Amino acid sequence: MLNLWSRRFTLGALALALPMLMNQGAFAQDKVRLQTDFIPSGEHAMYYGGWTKGIYAKHGIDITVSRGYGSGDTVSKVGAGAADFGVADIAAVLTARARTNLPVKTIAVLYNESPHSLFVLKSSGITNFQGLEGKKIGITPGNSHRFYFPEVAKRAGTDPNKLVWVNMDGAAMATQLIAKNIVAAPFYSMHWYFINKAAKKAGEEIVPLPFVSVGFKIYAASLITTDKMLKEKPDLVKRFLAATKEAFEWARDNPEEACKAHVARFPEIEMDDCLNSLKATMPFVFNDHSKQFGWGRESDERLTFSWDVISTANELNKNFDYKQAIDTSALPPK
Repeated sequence: MLNLWSRRFTLGALALALPMLMNQGAFAQDKVRLQTDFIPSGEHAMYYGGWTKGIYAKHGIDITVSRGYGSGDTVSKVGAGAADFGVADIAAVLTARARTNLPVKTIAVLYNESPHSLFVLKSSGITNFQGLEGKKIGITPGNSHRFYFPEVAKRAGTDPNKLVWVNMDGAAMATQLIAKNIVAAPFYSMHWYFINKAAKKAGEEIVPLPFVSVGFKIYAASLITTDKMLKEKPDLVKRFLAATKEAFEWARDNPEEACKAHVARFPEIEMDDCLNSLKATMPFVFNDHSKQFGWGRESDERLTFSWDVISTANELNKNFDYKQAIDTSALPPK
């Protein structure tokens, strides 16, 4: 009789404890470090805002987001294990893979059209890429703009060897441009609003020279991780991508809420700057391409064209199997 009572007590205790154990498991969070590709402008409000909103936590992720210092730096940091996931231009990923076999892959294409451009001051009188010959251009190490520029120059009738590239911190480039210490600086086109606002305070005006103006239509910013992460933690990769997709859709549909959360983390960023940058970002993500192929997914045709441009610009081996540097299989269904 005592044994029977003991068994019943044990089973009853387990029955009571099981929901508690399940709840503890449900609240277990995987710590994840995400490094972006640049300073925390409104272009990144979906990451920081999604962090504040609890979108990543809902997917079981305790995320920490840190700013980047150019795509090349982010690729190196992720490859070295200093960050678990990153935002980096696909050119930096393909180049690192082709040259050094760095075990990093693109797991989602974010900008399926290229927003690359060089910003110049209207007062410089420069209106096209040919006007940059012999001039100083700011750049961050590993910056994808420099990767692409030889091909852009060829299409624009410009000699890329006559440009003078000056390495500097990405956060300093706008200031150096407005101060006329350099004549051009590389930015995504969605950065125009807040940089032009700063230029106006100094009595200047920013003019963008978009790469797409010479027929450039390739993949750009992407989400990246390591081969090791894909192999050892595939479920985490899936949850991270699902959370990021949700964060993008939330920021697209609720730009003011996203920017309020973003500005709360970075009070130095003004609300109108965040809103204009965020709204200018979304057409590169949500468009006819994403409708056809799905968020984050690539088309064989555009990926092939992107590789052709990247490999030509960086003198990479054309026979390299570039598809080993991209794996979008963990993305949510279309």
